[in-house]
Amino acid sequence: MDFNYSEEQLLVQKTAREFAAEQLAPGVAERDEKMEFPAEQIKMLGEMGFMGMMVPEEWGGSGFDTVSYSLALEEIAKMDASAAVPVSVNNSLVCALLYKYGTDDQKEKYLRKLATGEWLGAFSLSEPQAGSDASNLLTHAEKSGDQYIINGTKNWVSNGITSNIAFVFAVTEKGAGHHGITVLAVTKGSDGFTTGKKENKLGIRGSDTCELYFDDCTVPVKNRIAKEGDGFKIAMSVLDGGRIGIASQALGIAQAALESAITYANERKQFGKQISSFGAVKEKIAKMATEITSARLLTHYAANLKDEEKPFSKESAMAKYYASEVAMSAATECVQIFGGYGYMKDYGVERLMRDAKITQIYEGTSEIQKLVIARSMLEKT
Repeated sequence: MDFNYSEEQLLVQKTAREFAAEQLAPGVAERDEKMEFPAEQIKMLGEMGFMGMMVPEEWGGSGFDTVSYSLALEEIAKMDASAAVPVSVNNSLVCALLYKYGTDDQKEKYLRKLATGEWLGAFSLSEPQAGSDASNLLTHAEKSGDQYIINGTKNWVSNGITSNIAFVFAVTEKGAGHHGITVLAVTKGSDGFTTGKKENKLGIRGSDTCELYFDDCTVPVKNRIAKEGDGFKIAMSVLDGGRIGIASQALGIAQAALESAITYANERKQFGKQISSFGAVKEKIAKMATEITSARLLTHYAANLKDEEKPFSKESAMAKYYASEVAMSAATECVQIFGGYGYMKDYGVERLMRDAKITQIYEGTSEIQKLVIARSMLEKT
């Protein structure tokens, strides 16, 4: 891997950084407090080409590589982790799924709108009884003529309220385990499809999360992605790329924590000295900086493998696991350096701590990532 970023990659990073500082930083605390979705900013990101970054230009995307995407997402998450969520979901999960597995007709009808940001998509896999156990789905889709009739409930759906289309994983063959799962594209307004209330979350409060309800929801057979029974395989494949997105989000949160801690340590005085002169503070800063750099290299290594069309499942799991752990550690250390002020909302670093926690949970918990990594290693022996 070449550790020198290209001019294009650096320009993408710079553009994202400037946008985040000018458009996302103002009002981020208020949006967090009010659980307000950054609709205007997401629309602008779509117009700038950030909602379909890895989709080829022929389908309305920007045609960038995964490393560029990671660089941009880190900059967005550094200013507002909530805004990074719809960007990540739309790119890593929704557009990736449709581009890789959709038909040309489905791409023409849906991918163009998603890649340009005209539409926002949702990835709907989890259910109340099926979180880490993604094969244990109860939502059922029964084929009837040229339609599927869906019944069931989905939860923890990011973009669930604001999305125009959801890619829903449902059982089409009972008793077949993960081989009986199929993915269907369900547009908002479909008969029998409703959304629940916005969840009141600990962190990423500006991102909307809700339940989806299907009560004899009818979907045309032509909205099926790939073949019946391919759903679980598709989900696992797409989530490999999604983990690079979550790792990038975690990097942004961690970098924000480091920069905030450095600024505060250089300004705050105790016992007649700046606290940055204290050994304990220096140790924390050094640890944060080293771990963040390590996590960034691991994330970009996984992204580069993906760009080179080489196997990257293990590496993306490593990146997601390590970057999320680093984000939580860095945010916690940042609050500790701020002391009592860090515990107050006025300084904004407690939000980093709240936002960091979800990166250890969604799109595969840290425990699941370790299972993926261990399985990959043990299969080689």
